[in-house]
Amino acid sequence: MTSSQPAAPHPATSVLDLAPVVPVVVVQDAADAVPLARALVAGGLPAIEVTLRTPAALDAIRAIAAEVPGAVVGAGTVISADQVGQVMDAGARFLVSPGWTGRLLDAMRGSGVPFLPGVSTTSEVVALLEQGVTDMKFFPAEAAGGTPYLKSLAGPLPQARFCPTGGVTAASAPSYLALPNVACVGGSWMLPASAIAARDWERVRSLAAEAAALR
Repeated sequence: MTSSQPAAPHPATSVLDLAPVVPVVVVQDAADAVPLARALVAGGLPAIEVTLRTPAALDAIRAIAAEVPGAVVGAGTVISADQVGQVMDAGARFLVSPGWTGRLLDAMRGSGVPFLPGVSTTSEVVALLEQGVTDMKFFPAEAAGGTPYLKSLAGPLPQARFCPTGGVTAASAPSYLALPNVACVGGSWMLPASAIAARDWERVRSLAAEAAALR
């Protein structure tokens, strides 16, 4: 893989419009962040969600934002207004939460970047629609009902668009993407633990390319 990076994607009003798959990345070692992100971008997945599950997450976001111009790096597992400020300072360009509260939603709105609040019930979807929010994360996708559940929402709530995340695999992703109310999926199958441990970035790039070709 060459060191040259693709040009940064055009700004999007929603992370849902960047790619069919958003890699959900858990970074244990901040030193891996840049080569990992370069591999994902080279494979055609520019939107990269770095979850706030490890101490290395903020440094990883900061490094990707500064050193991988083709990436649109965002922060996942955002669960507080304070975290919104922290990830914005680090250079995050979108926000993803597993759920939402009024305070968290206000902070995400105030960030000025695209955001995906998490939902798992019809009532949560309706509550966000009342707030003018139409783009959402459906989480945990498989445990919360998977494709049958999302398909059942398309009729009564066609204005809601989703990024299902949580248990989505390379095998199940196409069935999600075939739904009219699913714009993309989130997953980590293109980041197998063995490849990360071996720093096999070419394997990550190859798996990312397969994911990018899903639609």
